[in-house]
This record gives sequence, structure tokens and C-alpha cells, in this order.
Amino acid sequence: MEGSLGFLFLAFLIIPLPNFFIFCTGHSQLRCIDTERQALLNFKQHLIDPSNRLSSWTARGDCCLWEGVVCHNLTGHVQQLHLRTSYPEGGFATYEQEEAFERRSMFGGKLNPSLLDLKHLNYFDLSFNNFSASPIPEFLGSMKSLTSLNLSHAGFVGLIPHQLGNLSNLNYLDLSYNDFSYTPIPSFLGIMSSLTHLDLSNAGFVGLIPHQLGNLSNLHYLNLNLESFRIYNFENSSLSGLYVNNLEWLSGLPLLQHLDMSSVYLSKASDWVQLTNTLPSLLELRLSDCQLPFIPLVVDVHNMTSLRHLDLSGNYFNSSIPNWLYSFSRLEFLNLRNSNLQGTISSAIGNLSSLTNLDFSNNQFSGTLPQNLGQLKNLVELSFSQNSISGPLPVSFGNLQSLTYLDLYSNQFNGTLPQSFGRLSKLDTFYIDSNKLKGVVSEVHFDNLTSLRTLTASGNQLTLKASQNWIPPFQLGVLSLQSWNLGPNFPVWLCSQRNLRYLDISNTRISGVVPPSFWNLSSQIGFLNLSQNLLYGEIVNSLINLPSDSMIDLSSNHFNGSLPYVSSNTIVLDLSNNSFSGSISHFLCYKMNEPKQMQLLNLGKNHLSGKIANCWMNAMATKDISDYDTSFGSSSFGSAIAYSRESLPLESALLVIKGQIREYSTILRLVKCIDLSMNNLSGEIPIEVTTLQGLQSLNLSYNLLIGSIPENIGTMGSLESIDFSVNQLSGQIPSSMSSLTFLNHLNLSNNNLTGKIPFGTQLQSFNASNYIGNKLCGPPLIDNCTTSGAKPHIDNIGCQDARRFVVDWFYVSMALGFVVGFWSACGPLLLNKKWRIMYFQFLDHMGYKLKGVVSLLPLGNLCNLREIRLSSNKWSQEISEILESLSRCLSDRLEILDLRYSQLHGHLTDELGLFKNLVKLSFEDNSISGPILVSLENLSSLTYLDFSNNQFNGTLPQNFGQLKNLVGLSFRNNSISGPIPVSFGNLSSLTNLDFSNNQFSGTLPQNFGQLSKLENFLIESNMLEVSLSFRNNSISGPLPLSLGSLSSLTHLDLSNNLFNGTVPQNFGQLSMLDTLFIDSNMLEGVVSKSHFSNLTRLTTFFAYGNRLTLNVSHDWIPPFQLEYLSLRLWNLGPKFPPWLCSQRNLWYLDISNAQISDVIPPSIWNLSSQSYYLNLSHNQINGEIPNNPSILSTSVTPDLQ
Repeated sequence: MEGSLGFLFLAFLIIPLPNFFIFCTGHSQLRCIDTERQALLNFKQHLIDPSNRLSSWTARGDCCLWEGVVCHNLTGHVQQLHLRTSYPEGGFATYEQEEAFERRSMFGGKLNPSLLDLKHLNYFDLSFNNFSASPIPEFLGSMKSLTSLNLSHAGFVGLIPHQLGNLSNLNYLDLSYNDFSYTPIPSFLGIMSSLTHLDLSNAGFVGLIPHQLGNLSNLHYLNLNLESFRIYNFENSSLSGLYVNNLEWLSGLPLLQHLDMSSVYLSKASDWVQLTNTLPSLLELRLSDCQLPFIPLVVDVHNMTSLRHLDLSGNYFNSSIPNWLYSFSRLEFLNLRNSNLQGTISSAIGNLSSLTNLDFSNNQFSGTLPQNLGQLKNLVELSFSQNSISGPLPVSFGNLQSLTYLDLYSNQFNGTLPQSFGRLSKLDTFYIDSNKLKGVVSEVHFDNLTSLRTLTASGNQLTLKASQNWIPPFQLGVLSLQSWNLGPNFPVWLCSQRNLRYLDISNTRISGVVPPSFWNLSSQIGFLNLSQNLLYGEIVNSLINLPSDSMIDLSSNHFNGSLPYVSSNTIVLDLSNNSFSGSISHFLCYKMNEPKQMQLLNLGKNHLSGKIANCWMNAMATKDISDYDTSFGSSSFGSAIAYSRESLPLESALLVIKGQIREYSTILRLVKCIDLSMNNLSGEIPIEVTTLQGLQSLNLSYNLLIGSIPENIGTMGSLESIDFSVNQLSGQIPSSMSSLTFLNHLNLSNNNLTGKIPFGTQLQSFNASNYIGNKLCGPPLIDNCTTSGAKPHIDNIGCQDARRFVVDWFYVSMALGFVVGFWSACGPLLLNKKWRIMYFQFLDHMGYKLKGVVSLLPLGNLCNLREIRLSSNKWSQEISEILESLSRCLSDRLEILDLRYSQLHGHLTDELGLFKNLVKLSFEDNSISGPILVSLENLSSLTYLDFSNNQFNGTLPQNFGQLKNLVGLSFRNNSISGPIPVSFGNLSSLTNLDFSNNQFSGTLPQNFGQLSKLENFLIESNMLEVSLSFRNNSISGPLPLSLGSLSSLTHLDLSNNLFNGTVPQNFGQLSMLDTLFIDSNMLEGVVSKSHFSNLTRLTTFFAYGNRLTLNVSHDWIPPFQLEYLSLRLWNLGPKFPPWLCSQRNLWYLDISNAQISDVIPPSIWNLSSQSYYLNLSHNQINGEIPNNPSILSTSVTPDLQ
């Protein structure tokens, strides 16, 4: 009975639901509501759908089955619209591919109000589309049923409509990555009390964050991040568009779990720790780049014990790590990168047992690493790069079995590499370059590194000892072991690395023939550097199959035979300083029909001969002039290779440009250079070379070239450096050469050129020595072409007689015409006062109009300009007028402002601080005066700043170190005084710093040793060298020991200052140093061989004018080969320094007044045949000078007093 009743009851329930079983089986017959279908069709009509994603939206279809539409299972009402553009997994190989995908996939057009008919819509996702800079429609505020609205990355602009405040049911609101520039965050958001998720990140908001956000008591997620969208703000002079006066409103958000205020200006929020401690549910806190004023050393954080993610990077704490930071036992992610933190790392770090990611990079940490780091067994990524941490590497690192990424780059770690590193079986990326590690690395160090893909360990003194048949357990993509000892034989195990894309084993003491199996790998290697070894043999066809944008450096070896055929994909090829011989024609003319990518070619210092073929325009990809790129941050060199760490030196080559040996690293792709110097090339310079319109440097010196310089060489408008010296060129210098406005190095010496040097600003600005050894006249030479017997040309004389004066009626008529014309114009002005006044008023009016042409005429329709290059003109205008004019509509767009050599004067004004997007700024060589303004600190995007050759005075702003993107900085030749601010040590991206010829005083800050990337980019010529110059100032005190940490330095100029004390021994660690000037100081003490221990690349050393004593053993052989040496006033005696006999490349030698009393060794006289300047005066040298004409060549300047 009970069973029957139960059955009847169940039947009673089912009868009203005829579709019950249909729903369960998924075969619903329910169709969507007609009015809602029509609303969606009307909405579709106004959309732009390039990929036809909404093809299923048809008039007779069931809208519940349409793409992106979700209906209620029972009622059929449309509840959700998913119209987000989804990107493919794996992303895109190039930016162009991504743009093409967006054009063909994203929705556009307008949003139709027909959506208001969807009364039950609660979810609307329109993210990652492009609505062409239109505002958010107001009607969205009437869709009261909405609980989730996602409009991120949708291209909306303008004000957020206040109607959105009516969405009282809204839980989720995402407006991120739109462009609401210069608009404040609307305060009405504070009344949307149902919100649990609010994302306003990177949308361009400015002004004070409304405290009404503190009313959102249900909020779990708040994102106000501005990292990708910084705007200048007038109220606080910050670079962040948003700011707060305090954070007290945070206390009204008790449920908040995720808070991101990165790049919001929080300098006034002194109690930021205490207020975030009032959020007991907080799991994630991101406050990077907020200009937080300090981090309290003592504070109660008991309410933040749930914290999982903490990012405080990019602030200016200027303190040690407080102990309370080590108390978050549940913390998984900790980022303190680039926060100006100091002191040692406490052993209390072992308390952070849950950490998976730890980043302490780019700070000023010192001391040693605690051994208990090995307790953090959950670590996946760990970085201590760019600090001053010393001591041995902890053996406990081997316990970090989960580690995939380890970055210890640029510290002072010493000792050996622990064998326990070989246990890190999951390690994928390992950076340990630029440290002081020594000792032996064996196979045991790599035993279990089966996952390793990237290993960069250059700049250490490590020796790899592995058996000849060793096969590593890994397959590397990136390997850099520069300066290791891998020799004497070529490391055969490299042939097993089938995935190599980047390989640098330069200067690793390997010799012998490169195995053929290694050349088989070249088809996949995009960057290959085997330079500065002892490799020999022929290359033949080993470089035919190379990937796109390949860079090959085989320089400074002993490779021989003919030049190899090279792939058309190669953009950089350096085969210099080898023994290649034979013709160059087959190399240039190989596969003439294929487009070539070559941008830098260096074949100098070989034994090449024969004529230069006329295949230039086929061999080089330099036909088009390309503007200088100022973005140095990237370290990739094409699609073939992509790396994660900016400091990886992916591009490097030594080039002789502008008479100097320079190493190009970061911008090598932008250099377009040909160097065929020091060969035996003959014939004429092919006229085809002038078709290379993008070429920047051409060096054909020290060859046997004949004929004349191509007449149309002036069409090569990008040329900055020409060196045709020591050839047999004849004829005149082409007049077109005077039009090479970018030319700043020219050497035509020791040829057979004749005639007058063409007149032009450039050619007269060079030193006369660049023209010697020819038969030239005219400035800058002393011979002015009138005192050498030259006579005027006389072949068109109107009337002449041997007994009378000569009369030329052409000149007579010209003189009469001038007189008549002058008085016809000026006579009425002298006689009629009214005309005279009107005429001069007209001239004044036109003068004012012409004066304002720079500021008013160009900008009417050019407010979208991003680059202004007006250098080398005669504006003769106040700089303040130009800045005021440009700021009217270009302050938020301009990226490059180049006003070099423009006769500008006056003072800078605060308008300069408004150009927030400026990347490159050059006022070089004007007459601008006054102080360097504090508002310059606001130009956060600035990478290059050149104020050289002006009249600036006063002191430098103390917070100049905030410009952390600066790569190049020059104040050369001004009158700036006072001490150099300590904040300059924070310019971690700086690659060039030139303070020479000013009035700086005080001592050199010790933290200059932190500028580990110091590389020089001369803005005026776009040339790169690794350089630091404080020449011609009044800087005193001892030379900072920290300068010895600048491991990338190639040029150091401290001359003509007041430095005292001794020369630090750690200068001997500057292994990349090429040029050292410490002359004209007050240095004293002993210099020993340890001062030169690693200066293997030193070619120029000027140290005269100090009281230094060189104390080395009699059999000492320096590690360098000098070209220029001046040790005047040193104590080198009493014996003649025999080590000089080992310097085979000396061009300039001055050891006068060096207390030497001895006979000169015969081997020194053998060297003198190559010297241009020799000064042994004011010593007590005796003996006879050999009677050999070759000893003193015609070009040498001897002084043997």
C-alpha cells in the first residue's frame, strides 16, 4: 500500500513537468524568448565582426544555442553573454602576428541599447575587443540585473558614466586597460556596496584616490595598478597618475584579500604597514614602485599572518631588511627587487619556509649568504643578482630540489662552485656570471642537471675539466662561458648540444681545429662567439646555413684559407685579426640574387688581397637610412632567440671606429659598419659602395687602394666615420663629402690626394693630422692654397695689353649695376621719412614672425609628433619659448627631442618636466645656462640625456637617481659645481656617464661601483663604448675601491682632478678595460703587477703627472699589448724597464723624467720603427743610438733630450 502511494505521489510530481526527462538527457526543445532573440540580432547589426564569430546568430535560430550566449535551463531567458576575444595558447612569435590576429578577431563598432531588452542578463564579458576609442555607453547603467561586468582591454575612453553607480547588484567590475586618461576615479563607485571584485588597473586614472572606496565592505579584490600607464600629476609632481594623502580608508575593507596599488604615489602614506595590518583576510599585497618613503624596522604585523604574496620592489627604503619581514611563515612570493636595501641577509630568512619565489636583486646587500637558505625547499625561483654579496656559495643550495631559476649574476661571490649544485635536477636557468669564482668545475657539478637549458657563467676564473668523451646530461639553448679555461683542446662535448641558439666561449684558451661536427650545429646557432682563442684551420662552407639574424664573431684567432661563404641571414660577421688570404670578390658576390641582411662586416687585420668587387649593394643590407633606436632594454637579437634577463650580453663585437677600438654590445644590431682595414686589398674603391645609404662606418685603411674617392660619397648621409688612411688614393677630395652632416671622424692621411679641402662645417672641424701625408691645402691645414705658388686662372679677359692695365668689362658692369640698384632701393627711404618708418616697421613685424616660426608654424597640424629632430640649425631662440610652444599639445606624446647645435640660449623652465614620454633629450652644443631643474626628475621614461657643451651652472638635483631608465647621460663641458649626488649610484641601467670639464668637487661616491652595466652611448654619434669620464674637474679624495667592481668598463677617464692616495689594486680586475686615463692627479705610492693582473685588453694607459713607483720583477711580462703609454714623472728606474720590449703595438710612448739610468736594449729600437711619438727625455740613459734609418720613420716624433 505504501509502495502504491509513493508511486502515485511521484507521478503527481512528474505530470506538471513534461520536459523533465528531456532536460536530463540534454535534448531540450525550449527555444529562447523572441524579444530577446531580436534584441541580440539588433545588437549584432551594430557590431563589427571581422572574423564572423557570430555567424550562428541568425533570425530563425535558437539564440540559446548561439556562440557566446547562455540561457536559463528552465525559463530560456538570456542570462550570460561571453563575447571576450580569446588569444591562442602559446602566444605569438612576433608583435606583427599579434596585431594581425587582433585586427581579424576583435569586435568593434558600437553597443546597441537593444541589450536593455535582456531583462535577466546577469553576466556580460566584452573584454579584449576594440571599440575604437568610444566612451562606455550610459545605457549599461540601466541593466539592473547585472552581477558581473567585464569591459577590460576593450578600447573605451573618456569619463565613466555615473549611471554605472545604479548597478546595485554588481559583484564583479573590471574596467582595466582602457584609456580614461586625465580623469579621476569616480567616487560613485563607493556606493556599489555589493562589489566583491574591482579592477581599475592601467586605465589612466589621475588624481586623489577617493576615500569612498573604503565603503565597499564586501570587497575581496582591489586592483589600482598603474605600472603600464604612468601620467604626470601636477599636485604631487610625481610620475604616477594616482596618489593618496593617507590609507585610512583601507580599514573599511575587512574582507579584502588582494590589494594591488603598484605605481600609485604613496610617499605621504607613512603608516602604510600599520594600515595594511588592519586587513586580517589579506593574502596578496603589491606595492611596487610606489615611492614609499621608508620601511619601519619595528612594527606589529600579527594580523597579516595569512599573507601569501608580498611585492615591495622599486621603492626607496634605504635601510636594511626589518626582522618582521622574516615572520611570514605562510609567505610564498617575496619581491624586494631594486628597493635600495642594504646590509646583510639575516639567517632568519629560514623562517620563510613556504617561499616559492624570492627576488632580492638589484639592491646593495653585502656580506655572505646564510647557510640555512637550503631549508627553503619549496623555492622555485631565486634571485640575488646585482648586489655586493661575497663569500663562498652555500653548499646548502644543493637542497633546493624544486629550484628551476637561479640568478646570482653580478656579485662578489668567491671560492669554488659547490658540487652540490649538480643535484638541482629541476634547474632550468642558471646565471652566475660576473663574480669572482675560481677553481675547477668537473662533470660532477652537472651530474643531475637534466633540465638545464640556460647557463651563463662568464667573467669568472673557472676551469672546466671533463673527459674527452663526456656527454652532458642536459641540452642547452644558451651557453656563455667567456673567460673560462676550456683548453687546450676544443671542448668536443659541445657537439652533443643539439639545441644551442646562443654560444659564447670567447677567450677560453682553446686551440686547434674546430671539429666538423661542431660546424654542423651552426644551422641552429643564432649567436656564435669563438673570438680571442687560438683556433686555426679553414672554415670553407661551414657558415652557409645559418638561422635568421645570425651574429658570428670568430675574430682574434688563426683561421686561414680563403674567406668562407656566408648565409644571407647573417647580420653581423667579424672575422678580423685572423690569417684569411686571397680575394674578397667571391665572398661579396656569393648568391647575388638573394637579399642580404648584413649590417656589420669586419674583415680587418687579415691577409686579403686583390680588388674589391663591385658587389657591395648585394653584400650589405644597409641601403636604407634607419633612425637610431633608443631602446636598450631589450637583449634579444631576433626571433631566433629570446631571453629573460636584460643583462645577458647577447650582442658583442670589437670594432675599430673613429680611430678607437670599441666594443659594441647592447645596440650591435643598430650599427652598420664595414671594416676591411689592414689587408692587402688593391684596385679602386668601387662606386657601388656609395649605394649603401644606411652605412655608418667605413674603414678601408692600411691597404693598397688606388684611384680617387668616389665622387658621390656625399650621398651616404648616415656616415659617421670614414677611414681611408695609409692607401695610395689620388685626386681631389670630392666636394660632396662636405654634405656629410653626421660625419664626426675622418682620416684621409698618408695618401696621394691633392687640391683644396672642400669647404664645409664638417671637414674644417677635423684635426690637421687627419689630412697629413697628402698634397692638400686649405683649412684646417696651414697651407691656405695661396702661398704655394698657385695662381689665379686667367683665360677670360675682356681686353689686355702688355703695356696697359687689364680691363674686364663684366666686373665693371657688375659694379655699376650694384650702385644703380642700391640707390634705387635706398634713395627713396632716405628722402621720404614716412616710407622709411613703414619699411622698418615691416622688417620688425617680419622678424617677430620669423622668430616665432619654430614655436607656432609647425604645431598647427602636427600634434601627433613623437620625434622632433631640429639639430644643426640657427634658431637663435630662447629655449623657454620652444618648450612653452611644444608643451601646448606635445607634452604627452613627444618621445625624442633633438635640438643639438641650434644656437639656443636662456634658461630651462619647468615645462620640460611635462614631457612624460621623452625617451631621448639632447640640447648638446648650445648656450643654455642656469641650473639643472629639479623637474627633470619627472621624466621617468628618459633613457638618453645630453646637456653637454652648454653653460649650465649650479649643483645637480639630489634625487636625480630616480631616473632609473637612464642609459646615457652627459653633462660634459659646463660649469656645474658641488659634489656628485649619492643618488647617481641608483642609475642601475646607466651605460654612459660623462661629467668631464665641469667644476665638480668633493669625493667620488662609493656607490658608483653599483653601476655594473656602465657602457657608454655617445648620443651625438650613436656610438657605444664602455666608459666613465670625470675628466677636468676638482674631485678629490682617494680613488673609490668600488670602481674595481665595474666589470664591463672599457674606458675610464679620471684625469686632471685632485685624486690622492694610491691606485687600488682591484683596478687589476677590470678585465674589459681598454683605455685608462689617471694622469694629472696627486696619486702616490707603489704600483705592482697585481694592479695589471687581468688587464688583458688594455691598449691605452695615460698616468703621467703623478708620483707613482712601478715595482715589478725583471722578468715580468704584462698581460696586455699597449698602443699608447705615458708614465712621465713615474719612478721606473734605475734600470730600463725590459717589459716594454714585449709591447709590439706601441704607437705612442712617453717615459720621460722616469728616473731611468741605463743603456736602452736593442729590442726597444726595433719597436721604434712603428712608433709615431717617442719621448725618453729627462732621464740618464746612455749608450749609442743605432745608425739605422728604419728606426726613426718619417712619421715619428722623437724626443731624446
